[in-house]
Amino acid sequence: MFFDFVDELRAAGIPASFKEHLTLLEALDREVIEQSPEAFYYLSRATFVKDEGLLDRFDQVFSKVFKGIMSDYGQNPVDVPEDWLKAVAEKFLSPEEMEQIKSLGDWDEIMDTLKKRLEEQKEQHQGGSKWIGTGGTSPFGNSGYNPEGVRIGGESRHKRAIKVWDKREFKNLDNTKELGTRNIKMALRRLRRFAREGAADQLDMDATIEGTAKQGWLDIHMRPERRNAVKLLLFLDVGGSMDPFIKITEELFSAATTEFKNLEFFYFHNCLYEGVWKDNRRRWQERTKTWDVLHKYGHDYKVVFVGDAAMSPYEITHPGGSVEHMNEEAGATWMQRVTNTYPATVWLNPVPEKQWNYSQSTRVIKQLVNDRMYPLTLDGLDDAMRELSRKQA
Repeated sequence: MFFDFVDELRAAGIPASFKEHLTLLEALDREVIEQSPEAFYYLSRATFVKDEGLLDRFDQVFSKVFKGIMSDYGQNPVDVPEDWLKAVAEKFLSPEEMEQIKSLGDWDEIMDTLKKRLEEQKEQHQGGSKWIGTGGTSPFGNSGYNPEGVRIGGESRHKRAIKVWDKREFKNLDNTKELGTRNIKMALRRLRRFAREGAADQLDMDATIEGTAKQGWLDIHMRPERRNAVKLLLFLDVGGSMDPFIKITEELFSAATTEFKNLEFFYFHNCLYEGVWKDNRRRWQERTKTWDVLHKYGHDYKVVFVGDAAMSPYEITHPGGSVEHMNEEAGATWMQRVTNTYPATVWLNPVPEKQWNYSQSTRVIKQLVNDRMYPLTLDGLDDAMRELSRKQA
């Protein structure tokens, strides 16, 4: 069975080596865990999974190989009529009244009493002190108060339940999910090229030791600080259909600002035209000509567009197609100028990749950036940074 387990892990893309297999067997032989399916699950997961993005795959493989072993105790909803659990009469108690309510006792006594209540109770109850219901002071149910009890359904109010009897839902961890700031930083670090530039204000310990040994006196050597030499231009789509993606865009912007010292950013709406801006509150009063951007920042800059590419195709292909102003040249013209000036250009799209083919404008933008459009996921950002790291012709 364990060999089948390893084979299934490998087939799912989880790097399970023979060494890890032996480690698992050794741990079992030494009885480092209690003999339960749950303990074995956590032990094997800790042994084989080194990347949190693979946790969901591991769960699927474990369920397939060891089907029927894991108990579903506490995972499925208890068979109590739903209308019993509707909070129709929530009882509010004073602190003095709460003090007068006594706990049933320890864990075993509470669970034994719950079992008896389930066997005896035949109807719905609200506001009581004994039966399973809503409101009241019973240790079983929801929306009431008891020093210790079992919450069945409903939402927590006093944080007193020693067990929650309800269906538990967990969100799978997967490396195709949207990013957080920490993951963004980790992915952006693929786009690093360190160099020592600027003033020599950092002590070079190795050179100082070597020079002192040769000269016979203290020979101090200084050097410039080692910095990420990559230069980045960031164009951020704002407003309209991008509003649902504000949070992830802010996280990306924050992470990029931390990781790149040579970073310049500009805002645009839907498609790039003749003007961009840095302050959305003054985007009509303080605009920067796109031509000036192309002439100011050298060809060695990497360019990243962030946007959902969702718009009317005419906004890209036709002069005057912009929804906000009369653009003399088509957005496609400006996009081509950017890709011609900066060979290392990519587009990050927060919309799930499977939806791109349903949007004509997305397909057009993808073509304009030479098919270098990537989803704003962990894998997508990782692929985009790899693309920008390549030597461009």
